[in-house]
Amino acid sequence: MKTSDKNEIIQLFEHHFNEKVETFEMLPPSGSYREYCRLQNKNRTVIGAFNSDVKENTAFLSFTNHFLTKDLPVPEIYAVSSDLKKYLLRDLGDTTLFDFLSKTRESEGFSKNIISEYKKVLKVLPKLQVVAGKELDYSVCYPRAAFDSQSMMWDLNYFKYYFLKLAQIPFDEQALEDDFQTFSEYLLSADSNYFLYRDFQSRNVMLKDSKVFFIDYQGGRRGALQYDLASLLYDGKADIPQSVRKELFDFYLEELQKYLPVNKKEFTAYFRGFVLIRIMQAMGAYGFRGFYEKKEHFLKSIPYALKNLEFLLEDLDLPVEIPELTKVLKLLTKSEVLKEIGQIKSNLTIRITSFSYKKGIPADPSGNGGGFVFDCRAINNPGRHQEYKQLTGKDLEVQKFLEEKSEVNIFLDSVKALVDQTVKVYLERGFSHLSINFGCTGGQHRSVYSAEKLAEYIQNNYPVSVVLIHREQQ
Repeated sequence: MKTSDKNEIIQLFEHHFNEKVETFEMLPPSGSYREYCRLQNKNRTVIGAFNSDVKENTAFLSFTNHFLTKDLPVPEIYAVSSDLKKYLLRDLGDTTLFDFLSKTRESEGFSKNIISEYKKVLKVLPKLQVVAGKELDYSVCYPRAAFDSQSMMWDLNYFKYYFLKLAQIPFDEQALEDDFQTFSEYLLSADSNYFLYRDFQSRNVMLKDSKVFFIDYQGGRRGALQYDLASLLYDGKADIPQSVRKELFDFYLEELQKYLPVNKKEFTAYFRGFVLIRIMQAMGAYGFRGFYEKKEHFLKSIPYALKNLEFLLEDLDLPVEIPELTKVLKLLTKSEVLKEIGQIKSNLTIRITSFSYKKGIPADPSGNGGGFVFDCRAINNPGRHQEYKQLTGKDLEVQKFLEEKSEVNIFLDSVKALVDQTVKVYLERGFSHLSINFGCTGGQHRSVYSAEKLAEYIQNNYPVSVVLIHREQQ
């Protein structure tokens, strides 16, 4: 985030609440180009968002205000900048449904606790689709007001150009185009007068105070009910067992019938088609972000998508003929190259610690030894000034002091150059641990700031796990 945008978000907070921001923290990047931060003081915690796409912001803000009038669980909007590029939201914490699923699954498997959270989501989904969808202002939708023929062809061609071609899967261009047309016409025959969330998956559901909340629905538009259900139940890395999918599918239909009559056989047939187009849309995204933009963590979802696709093709049974598309999809599931690419992953954990030299250099719990120890004591010390003595390197005032009255940025540029070289080699050689330590006199200001900034930099640039510890602050 640019310094000017950061300052404007801080000003938005201070003007709206008439309070000073005490802590500013950038949040890890999302799958989109939006940037998020957390602003705090002793009275409140707020999420700040920056997005230069005004049309997308308009859709999000309009949808949110409408959903709140329908008593739906979405974040409250506190303030919006005059240029519509920055806004403040209720802080819903850091636990997504996917985070909960991943952590719980390690100890319990896909347990009743996980299924219970999914049912909370599916209990609300029909209300969002049917009730809120009736009076929604679809004129603000971006980029399309409906999941129509053009939207479907965009997704299908996205899949063709950014996944099939980059994955070097052979196909007959004209035959595949004909099948795309046939397939999209079939999907368009489904009832589509409902709100379609568009990216309804476990990372866009927050868990807070035993409740579920929805985020990132700015791509929503008018569409069929089956698409969002397909997105959630066939969410790649969530890897929901098929028996659980069936249970959740039936649960959703029971909830949906509270709002409108449902023909289960017809609904199920369309559902399979929408699962297929959703998987292809996701693969297009994995291809664009992974093959084209070289963001490795998107490639990790490919094996899950292939597994879902393989299961779906066993019992697809669509009422239309799409021979070339079916052939291509079967080739995908058999591609050893794709399976190998998708399995590329990093087991590297980088432990970043701030500390006080008075209490000694931190030990390396991995037992590997080595790593870096950077001495921050040559940087101008905020701790010499009374107004900063009770603050730390996470506080905004200290950050401003260091950025404006010291050479900390030059110091960190040198640190990043050294660390970059090591991280790249560790990833290539499959190493599992690297320790990086920042020391200063008290382990409170300069070392904390440096550790925070390096952790943010590494998380934004490498597919690794980062453990951040401020030893003297704990």
